[in-house]
Amino acid sequence: MAKYLDVHPNSPQPRLLGQVVDLLRADGLIAYPTDSGYALGCRMGNKEGIDRIREIRNLGSDHHFTLVCRDFAQFGQFVHVSNALFRSIKAATPGGYTFILPATKEVPRRLLHPRKKTVGVRIPDHVVTQALLAELGEPLVSSTLLLPDESEPLTQGWEIKERLDHVVDAVIDSGECGAVPTTVVDLSQDEPEILRRGTGDPSLFE
Repeated sequence: MAKYLDVHPNSPQPRLLGQVVDLLRADGLIAYPTDSGYALGCRMGNKEGIDRIREIRNLGSDHHFTLVCRDFAQFGQFVHVSNALFRSIKAATPGGYTFILPATKEVPRRLLHPRKKTVGVRIPDHVVTQALLAELGEPLVSSTLLLPDESEPLTQGWEIKERLDHVVDAVIDSGECGAVPTTVVDLSQDEPEILRRGTGDPSLFE
């Protein structure tokens, strides 16, 4: 049965964040709010957690997982970014974008796109997510909480608790966080490619 944690959206309680971090470090899987809807998340080294995300969402081997990072210092450890791209990304973050970029050797192979050796990265603009990342001290491996055969992601913590009670270890509820996912921009080739239009303004990369 999943823990249900009611976290204040503007002043997250350190005690509750500590409980979530303990659970993540014990290889738990969480459902948590971001600035672009709920996501499933676990630590990078949690192979079972990554497999559980694949199973819950029925994902294929070519799915791009996202490393949700606290800031650019963390971001830069896991992807290769040219100076020109860095300026463009910096102007658009934190916010509703996921960027597909070539991964560094810090990223476990099981998270990489099998052919391109790329991974998704983003820096969210969400108080609770940022506080959680600060407490954890490393990125979260994440995927949008969109269930198979459903066109809309889940947006209410209580509903996620009801429906995923036996497949996740904790649900963080900090109120409404919207249902529109990030804009996904592939920056791994010479020209940017918009793979999904979402909360971030795609015109910045067109």
